[in-house]
Amino acid sequence: MAGIGCVSSSSSGLKLKQSKESMFQYNGLKAVETLQVGPPKFHAKAKCRGVKTMASQTISSPKRETDPKKRIVITGMGLVSVFGNDIDTFYNKLLDGVSGITPIDRFDASEYSVRFGGQIRDFTSKGYIDGKNDRRLDDCWRYCLVAGRRALDDASLGKEVLDTMDKTRIGVLVGSGMGGITSFSNGVEALIQKGYKKMSPFFIPYSITNMGSALLAIDTGLMGPNYSISTACATANYCFSSAANHIRRGDADIMVAGGTEAAVTATGVGGFIACRALSQRNDEPQKASRPWDKNRDGFVIGEGAGVLIMESLEHAMKRGANIVAEYLGGATTCDAHHMTDPRSDGLGVSSCILKSLEDAGVSPEEVNYVNAHATSTLAGDLAEVNAIKKVFKNTSEIKMNGTKSMIGHGLGAAGGLEAIATIKAINTGWLHPTINQYDLETDVDIDTVPNVKKQHEINVAISNSFGFGGHNSVVVFAPFKP
Repeated sequence: MAGIGCVSSSSSGLKLKQSKESMFQYNGLKAVETLQVGPPKFHAKAKCRGVKTMASQTISSPKRETDPKKRIVITGMGLVSVFGNDIDTFYNKLLDGVSGITPIDRFDASEYSVRFGGQIRDFTSKGYIDGKNDRRLDDCWRYCLVAGRRALDDASLGKEVLDTMDKTRIGVLVGSGMGGITSFSNGVEALIQKGYKKMSPFFIPYSITNMGSALLAIDTGLMGPNYSISTACATANYCFSSAANHIRRGDADIMVAGGTEAAVTATGVGGFIACRALSQRNDEPQKASRPWDKNRDGFVIGEGAGVLIMESLEHAMKRGANIVAEYLGGATTCDAHHMTDPRSDGLGVSSCILKSLEDAGVSPEEVNYVNAHATSTLAGDLAEVNAIKKVFKNTSEIKMNGTKSMIGHGLGAAGGLEAIATIKAINTGWLHPTINQYDLETDVDIDTVPNVKKQHEINVAISNSFGFGGHNSVVVFAPFKP
């Protein structure tokens, strides 16, 4: 670590002194030790620019937040998924090990080298979006509006209740990795084929990634903090972490947060084929997503939306809300390594996990469940396992599974859908399997819940999401205890 300059006054004039900080980890927390570098010792009246020297360190066990204004609980969940819009149906399908991966028929994929994905079928927005707007909207925003409204309903925050509240204290933070990709593609096609005058006036509004949060606020009248984050496949977890910070700082009492994506399109699938990121197992699509299996050959594209209602404990208790879990903390880091490939040593991920545990006030020993990013890519799956093993020295009590083995990779929505799966695991005491586990990588010596669900009482859970560009995010959930 770079030296830190300090200036002290003495009879012989000003002298430049140096100190170094050496950091070591204790249960995910950073302890700082100030070391002297070379003679002479610090003068008694030494003043450092913004640096305090410490004669000794006091190591304390991590502590969870106790202030009810800053404790954050989950009071509602909403989703749109390949298994439908009902949360219990969604999780029961996962528990049964059902694959939602099918041949794509939304566009003509017959000439594509990949012709399958987690395509949502029979989606309806009836009761949530009026017909005129429904016809105009990109699917990305339709999914967002339905998942967001269902989450609010699940939290007993319907229109009549919201109208009694201070809506400037309720914010929306729903992100997307790709935005309105169909709207964008259609606009470009119109430009090329017919000229700019034939472009839709909705081309820009429905293409940009912030529109999910904006439309949900317009629909509900929520006037608190409102924006979106786009960090590729880490998007939803980034949104959860930022939403939590708004509550902790006192900016909001409630945040509607999550991710949405609708990239099972000609452009989306074609683009990921060009990246060589997708599995090409066209003959058996339901067996294509196989995290940690030696014969995996890429991820399976999916779509949907996952939204949580995050609320201060104080506010939730005052209104008598049903609390389904507690959000303990989260963190984000960057690999600073490559546009699409992860660091093989998992350093960016392991530091992110440690920072999330520090934010949550828990030690690694308390964690016994990991909902892994587990995309079924050759490099990514092992890099994540390497990171997990760096943080959790004893993994014998940890269960780890991959939701994407059944629903595919929802990109910006993935973290939202997987947060809901994590919370349902906490609530039910059942972990869904990682399906298509036939020949496990030898380096994966953690229980991946292969092929069949398992009972498991969760103490503390983490959910990982990582994105192109080296964006890492980890969020921490636990059963709510007053």
